[in-house]
Amino acid sequence: MTTTNDLPSSYTNVADAPTIARLYQDTRERILAVVGPSDWNTAVPACPGWSVRDVVAHLTAIIDDWVNKGPLSGPPTDAETAAGVARFNGQDVDSIVAVWNSASARLDKLAESDGLKAPLADAVVHEQDIRGAIGRPGERDCAAVICASDQLLASLKTPVSLRVTVEDAEYSCGPDGSPEMQLCTTRFEALRWRTGRRSPSQLAAMDWSADPAPVLDHLYLFGPANADLVE
Repeated sequence: MTTTNDLPSSYTNVADAPTIARLYQDTRERILAVVGPSDWNTAVPACPGWSVRDVVAHLTAIIDDWVNKGPLSGPPTDAETAAGVARFNGQDVDSIVAVWNSASARLDKLAESDGLKAPLADAVVHEQDIRGAIGRPGERDCAAVICASDQLLASLKTPVSLRVTVEDAEYSCGPDGSPEMQLCTTRFEALRWRTGRRSPSQLAAMDWSADPAPVLDHLYLFGPANADLVE
């Protein structure tokens, strides 16, 4: 298993494809280990309308398409996401997991041969969604969270100058200029707010150096959450 010490403390999106594939496999294995037999039908507050089974079906559809059709050109639409989950309607959990395992094994080979980078952030975010749903938090500072948060923060674009500080790095977002707004946060929190797991009130209440109104609507790729999500 890849550990935090296997990654540099600060690296902007430079992890190679085999490393990202290993982190993806670590995440997949953690999800399958933490979910118990009675957890599959548990509702996932971070993904309204989905159960744990639905989240795993989504992850399976994403990686199955990833290795067979190639990476997505951008975030999937709501319709595409729903279709991915619906693909496994009527299938039992073992069948879904078998497809996930098979596609993940192919990912390893393609990472080595073709440099295919895994959809790591999607898996890491949903691991935390599942952990929150079943009441088993953990792995918030693991290597996969470091790498995924790095990808998400490196891609953050804001209309005014913003410096985001996390435990071991700083990210400059938006145009150069002064004064520069600052946000102090953590990699785990950045992972969550970048992917719509925080409400507008939670975003506004973060540790800002100035009124964050100019940047709030630019912080997330999805969302924001309709209600506070406390983890």
